[in-house]
Formats: sequence, C-alpha cells, structure tokens
Amino acid sequence: MNCRILNLLQLSLMTVTYAVVMRFAVPLLLLPIFAGASEIYTRDGVTDGDTFYLVPSAVTNDDPVFQSWVAYSLMRSSCQLMIDGDNPARASSFECEFTARQALVNTWEEKVAINQFVTSEYLETLSAVNQAGFLAEYTAHYFGRKHWQLPAGLRVDAFREWRKQHLRRHSPETQITGSWNYASVVEK
Repeated sequence: MNCRILNLLQLSLMTVTYAVVMRFAVPLLLLPIFAGASEIYTRDGVTDGDTFYLVPSAVTNDDPVFQSWVAYSLMRSSCQLMIDGDNPARASSFECEFTARQALVNTWEEKVAINQFVTSEYLETLSAVNQAGFLAEYTAHYFGRKHWQLPAGLRVDAFREWRKQHLRRHSPETQITGSWNYASVVEK
C-alpha cells in the first residue's frame, strides 16, 4: 500500500480513537468537580432533603406548560411534607400524586382558557383523561406503588376499556421543577 494512504488511515483512526476516548474521559474527569459543587443530595438515585426548592425560573418563566408543572411540583411537595416519615423527599401516596395531577390539569386548563394557542400533547391527553372522569384510575395505573392505599370505588375495568381506545402508545410524564435539599439555615 502507498505510504501516503497508510498515513491518512492511521491519522483518521487516531482522530476517531481520540474523540471516543475524550467523549468518555472528560465527563469522568469533571464528575468530582460537579459532584463537589452540587447542593442536591441523592441516595439510591432519589433526591433527599427536608425542604423543597423551586428552580429560580419558576417565578420568571410564564410558559403555560412550565407553570402547570410548577403547580404540580408545589402541590406534590407540600403533600409530601404532610406525610409522616424521616424524609419527605421519599414520601409517596396515592393522595399526593392524585392531588398533584389534579392541580396540574386544573392549571393547564386555566392556561389554555386564557391562551388557546398553547399546546402540550401530554397535558392535553391528561385533560382528556380528567374530563372522562378517570384521573384517579390513571394515577393508580401509571404511577401506583405497592405500598399505596388506593381509594374504594376506582373503576378499573371501565378505565381499562377507555384506555384501550384513547391511550394507545401513551407515555406518562412527570416533570419536577425543583429539588429536595436540606435547609442550610434553621428558620425561627
């Protein structure tokens, strides 16, 4: 083979190898810096803390979709604080999730009433679920946990039939617009 071709082949392989190595090496090298600077505590992949902090943009970002998720986050976190336990960040109940989803839908519907040009496929679907009267069943089906105590009277069979028609290939969403952390200063 021509020496020039071998040099080009070797150079191209070095570039690819370098890019692949750097793609993985740089994040690993930066991990201690970001981990040390972070004020969000996690354990077992779950954010821990006793205080829920909204992202600063919750006050300034007036996007209807974002604000709907802010309402969800605030409702869910305030409910988690009312559940007994050492760590509210890990608290979970059907009532908390259902109440937060209801706040999400209500906020979304209020925003759409003001501005009919806003769209969100997920929030429109959740609104349709709510209007059909299946928000409780939806919450239990898509977000339920083994330890939850579900309310009596859930129409599971009716929801299953409705879901087959209206929620084909549906992917549920949850967007939290804040994080749990430990309060650095004790308030009086």
